[in-house]
Amino acid sequence: MAGHSKWSQIKHKKSAQDAKRGKLFTKLIREIMVAARIGGGDPAGNPRLRAAIDAAKSANMPKDNIERAIKKGTGELEGVSYEEVTYEGYGPGGVAVLVEAMTDNRQRTVADVRHIFAKRGGNLGEPGSVAWMFEKKGVIIVEKEEIEEDKLMDIALEAGAEDLVDQGDTWEVHTDPQVYEAVKNAIEEAGISISQAKLDMVPQNLVEVTDPQVAEKILKLMDALEDNDDVQNVYANFDIPDEVLEKMK
Repeated sequence: MAGHSKWSQIKHKKSAQDAKRGKLFTKLIREIMVAARIGGGDPAGNPRLRAAIDAAKSANMPKDNIERAIKKGTGELEGVSYEEVTYEGYGPGGVAVLVEAMTDNRQRTVADVRHIFAKRGGNLGEPGSVAWMFEKKGVIIVEKEEIEEDKLMDIALEAGAEDLVDQGDTWEVHTDPQVYEAVKNAIEEAGISISQAKLDMVPQNLVEVTDPQVAEKILKLMDALEDNDDVQNVYANFDIPDEVLEKMK
């Protein structure tokens, strides 16, 4: 079965901490606003908005916050207008890094992102330099204690999923974006609790990082990018073996 970036696994474990810091809510609200602005405020006819609302509910965002973000996106309430930008670059060890941001000031954001790359041992690349290494996929995360592998695989594949990935404490179901919601609904209808579900950029190939010092530099770059207020998502194609992660603790 295909692998997934170790960064995805690490981010999932950090999600509770990010929610406490308020960072996660800020990013989710921006995504809801932009989704509503582009596709309208009715989630029934706007798959992107529907996915954004699902992500916000998974993070226990209050209903009022979600509704207010939708109204800001559609213009019913006054709010900042954000545009989407994507940056591509390389981190320590030559790993590919894809950065999705939402900003009200492109010049500020690109300067910040370039500075983060340079300070953390990477470099910002040209458009198209690494994007081709990633594919958009639906990613549905289920805690292993919820269900056995064979049962989840049967349910997911029957609904149209492409793959089931072992991520240590969790299962990751990968789908084509077109059938993402159908697979997600099938899993929920089977009475299985979903830890997280989202549309992600999944690397086609992974770069194994076995040097703990390089691994530490990569994770510091990822953290610095994620901590930037304008950055929504950071994807990378590194894979750090568990024994290397243990040496870093």
